[in-house]
Amino acid sequence: QVQLVESGGGLVQPGGSLKLSCQISGIPVRINGMAWYRGAPGDRRNPVARREFGAGITTAGQTKYPASIKGRFTISRDEANNAWILEMNSLRPEDTGVYFCNRADPGMWAPIEKAWGQGTQVTVSS
Repeated sequence: QVQLVESGGGLVQPGGSLKLSCQISGIPVRINGMAWYRGAPGDRRNPVARREFGAGITTAGQTKYPASIKGRFTISRDEANNAWILEMNSLRPEDTGVYFCNRADPGMWAPIEKAWGQGTQVTVSS
């Protein structure tokens, strides 16, 4: 069955960096769209980053970020380790939350997989 396992979170000071990983099983890592979301158990999960392939004429893929995220986070695919990565820089206290990953079709934020992972906690505080 499909499994999504997030890891890499922790406590970091404002302005610091973290690298999150979404380990994937049951589906190919070379899927055409993946996204990260932020929330908490029982709470609304807001979009953080999305990357997609096979759209348009580009071969390097395309990314989408909310205005508050753009320029600070980078989503990428790690084929060798069957994972999707979220590199986070210039972290702010408002970035605090539980981060989740899920599949997302190109051009869409809606999650595809019904079963979410446990998420990984990111806390930005001095």
